[in-house]
Amino acid sequence: MTRNNLKTLLNRRTIRKYSNKPIDEETLNLLFEAGVRASNCGNMQAYSIVVTKDEERKKELSKFHFGQEMVVEAPIVLTICADLNRFHKWCLQRGTSIEYDNFLWLNISTIDASILTQSICNAAEELGLGICYLGTVNYMAKQIADFLNLPKYVVPVASITLGYPAEEPPLTERLPLETFIHNETYKDYSKEDIDKYYNEFEELPQSKAYCEESNQENLAKVFTQSRYKGKDNRTFSRAYLDFITQQGFMRNSSEEDR
Repeated sequence: MTRNNLKTLLNRRTIRKYSNKPIDEETLNLLFEAGVRASNCGNMQAYSIVVTKDEERKKELSKFHFGQEMVVEAPIVLTICADLNRFHKWCLQRGTSIEYDNFLWLNISTIDASILTQSICNAAEELGLGICYLGTVNYMAKQIADFLNLPKYVVPVASITLGYPAEEPPLTERLPLETFIHNETYKDYSKEDIDKYYNEFEELPQSKAYCEESNQENLAKVFTQSRYKGKDNRTFSRAYLDFITQQGFMRNSSEEDR
């Protein structure tokens, strides 16, 4: 990777406003080619990408992303899925059995789909496109799966909007590297460490604005009491567990082998 490529990564921004410039098929396929070159377990490529371009379908899809305007405004929305359906069908057609209908392989295919997604995003930004991850895919997985007609053994993992930027927002602040780096073994955080790493972050103007908007005294309470409430988390968690069970990923060791 050249320093110029690295500069693109270090200066990446989340883009929520897009121009009406279309993305041609050659460019889109180039992004996909770059994505599938990413690492994956066993070269099984246990993922699929659903491309949404149709204006009316984007409007419908936006409802499952809590009405976020960029889902409609972006030229393309990609829904990247963990997909064992295709692999299972190949196995059956070649005279072997289904062995990846469990939580382990949901996790493995989710990781591979996530790596694919980030590789597509990196390639997109190199070509002057902008992206935005939509965390709502985790909250509305079943509804999105139904809308996209996802069969058993397929779970939506990531959704991104994709298009040419119509804005240049400021860089989002990050915690210092020392917050995350552990040499040789994990070093747990002391009370002093937490204050050291978070005090400056809490004093940022954007953090202060979040507190004011949410009427909370500190940023931690913004997250736990306003943005991602525990009660909501547990409700969505139960719904997600029910969904992945429905999709066939919770076969356990107590069940007889086929």
